[in-house]
Amino acid sequence: MNFPGKTKQLIRKTKNLGLISIISALLLTSCGPIPNSVHSIKEIGSNTLFTPFSGRSPKHLDPTSSYSSDETPFTYSIYEPLFQYHYLKRPYELIPRSAQMVPAPVYLDKSGNRLPSDAPNKEVAVSVYEIPIKQGIMFAPHPAFAKNEKGELVNLNLPTKVTEELRNPNDLPDKGTRELIAEDFVYSIKRLANPRIISPVFGTMVSHIPGLEQLSSEVRSYDKKLREGIPATERDLPFLDFRKFKLEGVSAPEKYLLRIEVRGKYPQFPNWLAMTFFAPIPWEAEAFYAQKGMAKNNLSLNYWPVGTGPYMLVESIENRKHVMQRNPLFRKTELYPCEGEPGDKEKGYLKDCGKPLPFIDRIVISAEKESVPLRTKFLQGYYDSPQIERLDNGQGFLIGMADSKEKEEEYKSKKLQFPKTVEAHNTYFGFNWLDPVIGEGNTPEQKEKNRKLRQAIAIAMDWEEYIQIFEKGLASPAHGPLPPGLFGHDTDKAAGFNPYVYNKTEDGRIVRKSLEEAEKLMAEAGYPGGRDEKTGKPLVLNLDFQAAASPATKSVLDWYQKQFAKLGIQLDIRATDYNRFQDKVINGNHQLFLWGWLADYPDAENFLFLLYGPNAKSKTGGSGENASNYQNKEYDAIFEKMRYMTDGPEKAEAINRLIEIVQEDAPWSFGYFPTSAAAFHQWVSNGKPTQIVRNHIQYLRIVPALRVEKIKEWNKPVYWPLIVIVGLLALLVIPAYRLHKKRERMTARKD
Repeated sequence: MNFPGKTKQLIRKTKNLGLISIISALLLTSCGPIPNSVHSIKEIGSNTLFTPFSGRSPKHLDPTSSYSSDETPFTYSIYEPLFQYHYLKRPYELIPRSAQMVPAPVYLDKSGNRLPSDAPNKEVAVSVYEIPIKQGIMFAPHPAFAKNEKGELVNLNLPTKVTEELRNPNDLPDKGTRELIAEDFVYSIKRLANPRIISPVFGTMVSHIPGLEQLSSEVRSYDKKLREGIPATERDLPFLDFRKFKLEGVSAPEKYLLRIEVRGKYPQFPNWLAMTFFAPIPWEAEAFYAQKGMAKNNLSLNYWPVGTGPYMLVESIENRKHVMQRNPLFRKTELYPCEGEPGDKEKGYLKDCGKPLPFIDRIVISAEKESVPLRTKFLQGYYDSPQIERLDNGQGFLIGMADSKEKEEEYKSKKLQFPKTVEAHNTYFGFNWLDPVIGEGNTPEQKEKNRKLRQAIAIAMDWEEYIQIFEKGLASPAHGPLPPGLFGHDTDKAAGFNPYVYNKTEDGRIVRKSLEEAEKLMAEAGYPGGRDEKTGKPLVLNLDFQAAASPATKSVLDWYQKQFAKLGIQLDIRATDYNRFQDKVINGNHQLFLWGWLADYPDAENFLFLLYGPNAKSKTGGSGENASNYQNKEYDAIFEKMRYMTDGPEKAEAINRLIEIVQEDAPWSFGYFPTSAAAFHQWVSNGKPTQIVRNHIQYLRIVPALRVEKIKEWNKPVYWPLIVIVGLLALLVIPAYRLHKKRERMTARKD
């Protein structure tokens, strides 16, 4: 047997390679108490939350432009808008965050005279919000605030050599801080008009904040002058200082008082102030990042935010890892809530009542490109949650448990937590009001017949069955357009019972009306047995589906066809891609369709406007969200009043009436409200599922010692495969070694 030269040299140096190989293998499998761990034992035992992110790193951490869910773990943990939503209460309650209180607006007429709080909308010219800011809030330590003994900012004129080599602003030795003041909010609101930034809410706010459009024009002109002589591709641009400009509707009359004017009456405006678009931004941070050489290394607010929140970004490796750490200057007065909704105490959500926030010291968010390794690492315990940006990622696990006994046993043995709730989200089956067969109808007689046809279909569509088959029980049937958790969703009134689709039994149970009742409505609509009573032809309706037909959608589409077949109706599927579907809806060329809505903010207006006449898609060129093109004068009149009401008995009654109107008219078969389910390991506490509360990380608590114990238990090393492999190697290497030594001895004898 001939050996390569390097192998000969290795054999000469090794007298017992088989033994050494075995010992080496055993040593390798014993390096550290947790084999194959993606984190060190020290990290796992620390007060650190581990969670992954998929795809690429967040693109915009500048709160003025950030509007993507993958950015919210950072922006809502680092920045503090004026308001926030109570973490536990449902319906959602707006409470102060950096503000001292959530003030009621003062209404003024065109002459500047004060109006009563219940003034009609047409009389209100301006709504004035005077918002006191909490004192003593400090910005997290950052080089932008560092000062010398003379009080001069020392890092706003760094040498280019320093900025070009800098990768992390935290590497600069000098850091500082200062107190948050009202002017910081003024500065941030002015930035909505920044021509260098695309703010997704600028178009909306222009119609509400006086002077914002004028400011935009002034800033564009000024920025154009600043850019004179600078190449269009140049990333280093002069500091655009918004302190130089005035904004008519926004000011800081006092150090800790913010004043915002809003055109007309817009009760939903405070909900916008809970979003990071209105988070305070210090001018020093913009000046710091505007220095020459910074942009080259992605040193900007988009990558390195500067805020007053409970956490600060300390490490950021694009598309690999991002680390947030507790802000050492975060105030101790922010406490975990002591109240919630019924059942929260029993679920353990009130155990940390009154304790200072945040609970976790460090958050490590690592890139995980593939879903299978992500899930595997979560089940091994190396991730505390498979997705932290939205606490609604447990549905897949729950469905897996329903489909597999093996998975159910594994998840239960590991005590995985999948807390559930029904969120501000609906899925509905719509009827196009413009369609002559299924829509409004042209004459009083035809309107009544079409209404009965829609009601019959609504009865036949067994959403309870759909939920069990396709949602694995993770949803609740809808009785109207308004989901639970929002003000006005009263289960004792219309929101909890649709009398046109359901009956109430003597013992109070709500059951779907019988097929016989639906068939009676069909006959009254002129389609006995599903055939036109005049022509005898079968009734054929078309479902415009927003995805191309495929094996994945076949079972769902088959289910829809079976629901219509109960009434003798032939349902044809017109499947297409989503863009084409949108065009059909905008042009009013659809008949039946399936759609849904996820709340932008937790107010009934954000769902009931989906059936408001002036919002009809086909009448607004697609800018409205009334995809059914539903029109009802009474509904529109009540909605126009309701949208300007504050929460209270009058608004609740208006909402109830709006739901009653659409229950009778049936522009939708109301479908279902999907369930949100979070996913956490047993050592994570306070993980209440939500799609509205975005600053939820500060409320989470972990028990690191339990995590270490369970990871060791679930990931015990398996040595026998290595021993077998090493043994096989030894069987090959040792005979070869002996043969080599024998040949050496034979050669020595000849010499």
